[in-house]
Amino acid sequence: MNTPEKILIIRTDRIGDVTLTLPMAHAIKKFYPGAQVAFLVREYTRPLAENNKYIDETLVLKEKNGKILYGENIELLKKFDACFLVHPTFELALLVYLSGIKIRAGTGYRWYSFLFNRKIYEHRKYAEKHELEFNLSMLNAIGINYETIADNIDFGLRPDAETSEEVKTFLKNNDVDTESKLIIIHPGSGGSSVDLPFDNMKRLVTKLSQIDGAEILITGSKSETELCARLIVSEKTKNLAGVFNLKELIALISLSDILIANSTGPIHIAAALNKFVVGFYPKVVSCSAERWGPYTDNKAVFKPETECNNCTIKKCMITNCMSAIDIDKVVDTIANQLSVSND
Repeated sequence: MNTPEKILIIRTDRIGDVTLTLPMAHAIKKFYPGAQVAFLVREYTRPLAENNKYIDETLVLKEKNGKILYGENIELLKKFDACFLVHPTFELALLVYLSGIKIRAGTGYRWYSFLFNRKIYEHRKYAEKHELEFNLSMLNAIGINYETIADNIDFGLRPDAETSEEVKTFLKNNDVDTESKLIIIHPGSGGSSVDLPFDNMKRLVTKLSQIDGAEILITGSKSETELCARLIVSEKTKNLAGVFNLKELIALISLSDILIANSTGPIHIAAALNKFVVGFYPKVVSCSAERWGPYTDNKAVFKPETECNNCTIKKCMITNCMSAIDIDKVVDTIANQLSVSND
């Protein structure tokens, strides 16, 4: 098989999904150092691929009113000789086919899979592997065995230096002691999973605010401003919801010591930056920690301390399973981590 020279990775869904796809670029560069690697993303996730040491070019999907502009995108993509459609849709599969890309790798389980000529037969919904590992295993289509790099995962994610200085200045101007331990709490998840109940999250914030030498920063989207405001329990907690764009959020996380979140994009950004992460996950297979947990050893993942089988999101929400997570254990874990990092 001829080594492809220009390789495109397409991932046009959410922040966490794109973050967990980034290690594909590192794997390609390790096996084929001379290859050019590009990422096709949507505009709002562009900062994840930009300034990445393994990605040579970041492309943004051209759309109008939510519809793909085929002519303009084909002009962008026709130069590639291999592509990986990590999050498949018919529209994107048709796009890569019409672009004339020689090697088109994608799932073999969709009705439109005939548009791919390197088919991947893995059902992700059973969570037999982590999402990141599913992504890497697609590279078998061009002769890369991901298992040989499983212990050497590199996201290549780097905060922008100028943006980091701007964020640091913002924190100082808003009475955040940047010399303290910075704990980020990101309470929302955009509905992609089952969250820690709000009262439990507030109890966690209250207990953490009593730790000496720590500042707590509550982050979220603009639409989560009110949710985050309800977690302000003392002067040591600051509501930063809606303040930062993604590029700035990456910089903020790079300045922090610990990030605490439900199953959501920022937890994967923090893991990619090798920050200590605390995550809350249900036992539902489709959104379990086994598939969607932070891909790092520098973590603590908490699940409901309940016995359940074949759990569904609806069942989990009705029975309020996530309230079974022991907040005191969570606090002790964080306090111990802060103690270790102070040594």
